Amino acid sequence: MKKVKYYYNTHTLRYEKLDVPLRVKLLRVIGFVASSIVTGTLIFIIAFQYIDSPKEKFLRQQNEDLRNNYSIFTERIKQLELQMDEIENRDNNVYRMIFQANPIPDSARVEDMLKKKEVKLVQQMGESELVKSITAQLNDLSLRTAYQQHSFDEINNLINNKEKLLAATPSIQPVSNKNLDRIASGFGYRIDPVLKYRKAHLGMDFTAPQGTPIYATADGTITDAGFNTGGYGNRVVISHGFGYETLYGHMYSIKARVGEQVKRGQVIGYIGSTGKSTGPHCHYEVHRRGVPQDPIYYFYNDISPAQFDRIVKMAAASNQSFD
Repeated sequence: MKKVKYYYNTHTLRYEKLDVPLRVKLLRVIGFVASSIVTGTLIFIIAFQYIDSPKEKFLRQQNEDLRNNYSIFTERIKQLELQMDEIENRDNNVYRMIFQANPIPDSARVEDMLKKKEVKLVQQMGESELVKSITAQLNDLSLRTAYQQHSFDEINNLINNKEKLLAATPSIQPVSNKNLDRIASGFGYRIDPVLKYRKAHLGMDFTAPQGTPIYATADGTITDAGFNTGGYGNRVVISHGFGYETLYGHMYSIKARVGEQVKRGQVIGYIGSTGKSTGPHCHYEVHRRGVPQDPIYYFYNDISPAQFDRIVKMAAASNQSFD
């Protein structure tokens, strides 16, 4: 039953029925709804300002776990990077040096890393800053590892070719010199016998009677055998592989021919004084990857340590060369 409200009319001194206009009723309803919305909003803001929702609690805990895991990953990655640095250092300065192979420059490692397609697979991970950071470090390590594996494969091939490398490395004197009395001039700056001023002498001079045999100092292929107008006279050049090349100048006669395969100790010509020469001798040069080397360090197969000390002193004498 609907309640009927009355009010006391002071003018008529009677209780009269209270009739509320529709407009007033609508305003009351709107005011109530508005106040409820404002109150609810305030309560919501205050509640969620200081109290986490279950989802927020889960996300906050998940974020904390990610940060803790990131710290662990970062520490582990640092350890792996240190190990990788050590491996790369040993690769360049130990393993490759054993086989006389050139160290791999960092630029080559980086250039090869950029070519690897594995990066794209890792980059498809999440987009958060933590994941991006971990991804970048893992990318670097994975690519460095891949390139290092390539380097170790190359070193493994060097190991398999060790016998060939030893055979291709110059290791004896080009003329018979048991008493070490045939060394006339060493590697370095010497007095030119014709021009009479100091100039670079890129090999060693071995004096001997004309016709004395000249020997190949390592296995290889004859790439030049003939008269040279640059001052070497009759010369022979042998390519040994692995970056090694030897030159023998001023021969009286040449026994080898271009394209011939020769072995260490094989006669390739005979002592003479052709070209720019002041007396019978063999001018001998060793080149590694195009760079002249001091031949004195390539006689280890036919001299003792004491003889090596003696030959070093003789070759170091600042005398006049024979060519």
